[in-house]
Amino acid sequence: MSKHAGEVANPFTDPATPEPAPLTPDDIALRLLLAALFGIAAGLAYFLTQRKTRAQAASFVATMVLLAILLGMVSMVIGTNIARAFALVGALSIVRFRTVVEDTRDTAFVIFAVVVGMAAGAGAYLVAAVGIPIVGLVAWLLAYWGRSGEKALAPAPTRPATTVIVRVGIGVDPTEALTTTFAKHAEGVELNSAVTVRQGTALDLTYTLRLREGAAPLTLVSDLNRTEGVQSVEWKAESKRD
Repeated sequence: MSKHAGEVANPFTDPATPEPAPLTPDDIALRLLLAALFGIAAGLAYFLTQRKTRAQAASFVATMVLLAILLGMVSMVIGTNIARAFALVGALSIVRFRTVVEDTRDTAFVIFAVVVGMAAGAGAYLVAAVGIPIVGLVAWLLAYWGRSGEKALAPAPTRPATTVIVRVGIGVDPTEALTTTFAKHAEGVELNSAVTVRQGTALDLTYTLRLREGAAPLTLVSDLNRTEGVQSVEWKAESKRD
């Protein structure tokens, strides 16, 4: 019976559509080889865009390549037969995958391997050949964008705070000279305490500071010691506090 215009065919009740010509061994080998190559290309895109060592990424890349080959075989088994597709879904539903994916982007690359494998198995080579570089480029751009954001948010490294004790004589005010010397070699200079010593004839001034990049502790001590009114300078090891 002829179908009316616009009527949708029912694959379960209507006569089966003619099967396409069976694949030759050469066709099967070509499709599986291309599926493997597409899987390797997808795995390479994963390795280049994820911050993992080769040892860490090796297992996942191998899984992607094998998935591409297996899905290429699945596509050839199903062909245009809907009944086979449903039977295959039922068979694969027995398999349970309980591996926890650490990075959600890994899931996207698994789907990537599945798609290129199915494209190779279905003979849609152009879809995989065009899709792989586009997906790889987008993945690289997103990875670069994410790393740039992390660098922007990362706090600037600071040197540990250092304690310097300067002993000056009573009646001498070397504040201006000390301030000039500190500004030359350090930053974040703070006076924490002032204590009289030697029966009140001298004053110990305790400072915390951070040396500037490239500044040498001995140079700072030498310059402070040459300041008029300074009797001695004590340098203490850098503390770990911020």
